[in-house]
Amino acid sequence: MSREHVLVTGAGIAGLGAALALGDTRRVTLVDRDRAAPLDDAEDAFLHWERRGATQLRHSHVFLGRLTTLLATRYPALLKELTDCGARIFTFQDGLPPPLRDSYTPRPGDEDLSILFSRRTTLELVMRRTVKRLPNVTILDEAGVRGVLIEGGAVKGLKVERGGVVEDLQADLTVDASGRNTAFPDWLRAAGIKVGEEESPAGILYFTRHYRLRDGAEEPTRDGTPGAGDLGYIKFGVFPADNRHFSITLAIPEIETELRMAVVKPEVFDRVCAEIPGCARWTDAARAEPASQVFAMGNLKSVWRSYSPMPANFFALGDAAVRTNPLYGRGCSAGIVHAHILREVLDATGDPAARAETFAADTRKALRPFYDSMVRQDTLAIRRAANERDPHYQPSWRARAIKSLVEDAIGPATRGDIAVLRAFSRAFHMIDDPNDWWKRPDMVARLIGFWGLPEKYKRARGFYPPKFGPERAEMISKLKLA
Repeated sequence: MSREHVLVTGAGIAGLGAALALGDTRRVTLVDRDRAAPLDDAEDAFLHWERRGATQLRHSHVFLGRLTTLLATRYPALLKELTDCGARIFTFQDGLPPPLRDSYTPRPGDEDLSILFSRRTTLELVMRRTVKRLPNVTILDEAGVRGVLIEGGAVKGLKVERGGVVEDLQADLTVDASGRNTAFPDWLRAAGIKVGEEESPAGILYFTRHYRLRDGAEEPTRDGTPGAGDLGYIKFGVFPADNRHFSITLAIPEIETELRMAVVKPEVFDRVCAEIPGCARWTDAARAEPASQVFAMGNLKSVWRSYSPMPANFFALGDAAVRTNPLYGRGCSAGIVHAHILREVLDATGDPAARAETFAADTRKALRPFYDSMVRQDTLAIRRAANERDPHYQPSWRARAIKSLVEDAIGPATRGDIAVLRAFSRAFHMIDDPNDWWKRPDMVARLIGFWGLPEKYKRARGFYPPKFGPERAEMISKLKLA
């Protein structure tokens, strides 16, 4: 057993991930600002658990294959408890598009492409239960971190307030897992540490509503109708969860002021869903009923933080270090993976300087490709949203070519070629670099082959999805917006 004591700020996904990763070999103290979780019931947690430190708690979440595999490999008892609480594993085979189902043959690696269907509150609930059972882990609830203890360029612990009393908590290592609103950058700047922050806007706001399947009703059959898509002026996604729940998120560009002001109203949210086939089949009143208000979330941007010099014995995890537009649901998976990267670094060496250098390098290698990819996609999406509002916009030749590549090559190929779908899925699930799969010579050849096929041929074989939904002008008209 290591004698190191680790202070972790924040008991959200990243903080609990750190406790899981470190709590078997080190003494871990989690310091969390919120009240203790209700540890007995998933529904109670969803309805009543107050988490001021996690504004995204009740938004849609998708837990990717990288995380699902990690849990299955390292924490099978946790995963079993989670499925016993109603969460589900949705395999690669379960999600195959209709043209590929009959000819599918499993291959090694397909098991890593499974999605965990669960509300975030349910996942956090079960993770908390597991962490509380670890003999080396202590959770200090309703504890506010008021500052950081620094001596000689090294972090020695935290100033923590509980019950109106502030005390100094000393530790060998301090981990910032306090999320997107972390105060550590300001504290460390005040101590003379340079904090580098790269930022890029997501250009959208999120609106989420939860639903519950009615008694006797089942989820829609997966007939190829897209459960997620981008209409330019709005993005949508259906997120199945645990215990007959699902949620829908509508992501609306910031410049669509009228639409985003209207969609926060439950009746407007439901009307928008009714106009999008991939949503309407889920929210049909005969199938499901609303289970929540409409939750809104703004200030969405990608942020990459770095410290110079890196203070010894200090590490930032998850959203406190790296965050991206939550569009692809990478945040929770990245946070737990990041915690296990830290575990490997700490086990490899006890030298503080080597730990800081290796952790920064390993973080960049594991997470930077996904950060850069998201920044590029957000830049294009912001531009597309502006073009949607311009009735005189005429796309350039390059813009038309890119659109055709996505819609007439990549899209059909992921519905009609199992090799392309596997390569795409491995990037989506954070297993492979998202920038590389479509550049491989074998993938280029397959994509070009699909690009060259006649449109009529591709449509006849179901390689094109049904239309996502109405054009912007039609949707605005139906909602009677200016």
